[in-house]
Amino acid sequence: VQLQASGGGLVQAGGSLRLSCTASGIAFSAYGVGWYRQAPGKQRELVATIGNRDNQGVTTYADSVKSRFTISRDNAKNAVYLQMSSLKPEDTAVYYCKVVSGGYVRWGQGTQVTVSS
Repeated sequence: VQLQASGGGLVQAGGSLRLSCTASGIAFSAYGVGWYRQAPGKQRELVATIGNRDNQGVTTYADSVKSRFTISRDNAKNAVYLQMSSLKPEDTAVYYCKVVSGGYVRWGQGTQVTVSS
């Protein structure tokens, strides 16, 4: 199983980025997917999740990103996206994706997002 996160970069406050997480080696539609982030000196925190085919892709968001971030998935492409808008300096972090199915968990490598003020 491989997870590849991409799309990070440097953006000014108020700008937008779209992160992608692509998977191989799994029946992707059966997995719930989450985006997490970890800022320097802080614990990793949950940003957004999207359910698998069994729960019709229900989404959840951390309060800090509601109305600014949107998680979506394209099972045909084995991909999950995190559209981030109205970015703030406090969104600066390494962003990670994670897939979960039953007791199986797999993390992808992170992608750095830096928001300048």
